[in-house]
Amino acid sequence: MMAGDGLLVRVRPPLGRLTIAQAAGLAEAARRHGNGLIDLTNRAALQIRGVTEPGHRPLLEQLIALDLTDPDPARETRHNLVLTPDWSTGDDTENIARSLLAALDRLPDLPAKIGIAIDAGPAPGLTHVPADFRIERSATGTLLLRAEGHALGASTSAETAVQDLIALSRWFLATGGALSGRMARHKAPLPLTSGVAPASPRPLQQLLAQAPGPFHGIAFGQLDADSLAALTEQPGVTALRLTPWRGLILEGGLANPGHALSDPLLRVDACPGAPACPQASVATRDLAARLAPLVEGALHLSGCAKGCARPKPADIVLTGQDGRFDLARKACAGSPPETAGLTPDQILALLGKS
Repeated sequence: MMAGDGLLVRVRPPLGRLTIAQAAGLAEAARRHGNGLIDLTNRAALQIRGVTEPGHRPLLEQLIALDLTDPDPARETRHNLVLTPDWSTGDDTENIARSLLAALDRLPDLPAKIGIAIDAGPAPGLTHVPADFRIERSATGTLLLRAEGHALGASTSAETAVQDLIALSRWFLATGGALSGRMARHKAPLPLTSGVAPASPRPLQQLLAQAPGPFHGIAFGQLDADSLAALTEQPGVTALRLTPWRGLILEGGLANPGHALSDPLLRVDACPGAPACPQASVATRDLAARLAPLVEGALHLSGCAKGCARPKPADIVLTGQDGRFDLARKACAGSPPETAGLTPDQILALLGKS
């Protein structure tokens, strides 16, 4: 996808995990073929920024050599998975994910934004992470396959979850789901013969406490190639796991060298803004960093009305419009403003008092 600073190239590492060699290789590839900046997405994927047209093919070849992308583009487009990042070797999350990766040729070609959450820990941990089909637990420990937008799921097992998922995805297409684009918008009656509710979601702190290393928070979910390479040299680190929460799990790590989960910067959503995005009329992230300690709750700064960084409402949303910001509360980017045409200094004065 083209952005203001060049092509964005998305990378979905198998099992949401980078070995030390893969992380070092990806950092080198981002320096050589991009502008050295790497984004973490809210689906636990990576984006290499600033890739040039001539550098695109050499970058893909390097990613294929690192086993970070599939040489078959059709298979790669089906690899839209997110795993709960506290999985352990041999557990149901890992086993189902590996089975699904082995069966990608049987998964139909779904709309580009369709995602699959493999969330088979003791209770759901990815409830608020975007996905269309979810494998998760009931309160009694039963595995469920659940379609987004439906409160109940159908019982499944580690052995049958993949075939059940493939069958549900084929039903989605056969009943016109491609026109809806997303499962939550698809109104056809589900072909499920029974309904079981998922367990209550696990608190994020509890989930991260079970991860195989400390959580390394990254402001705005963006780091540079040198910072990524440096993480591989932290004492004890054997791999990096991606999370949907603007951070990485330092597998085997002894300490957290980055932002803690409680850091105000990690609850701020801000797109790259101008000049990185041609749609944006304002710079966003410097102002977001200044506002973070002043605002309670969710804060969203959007360079334009599209609201790419946060599709859902925020307590405070600032939307770029003709070089200034419109402010709204409990709203999405582009919503009718409470106050329009604000400069950064006016926003700081206004929110600093509220």
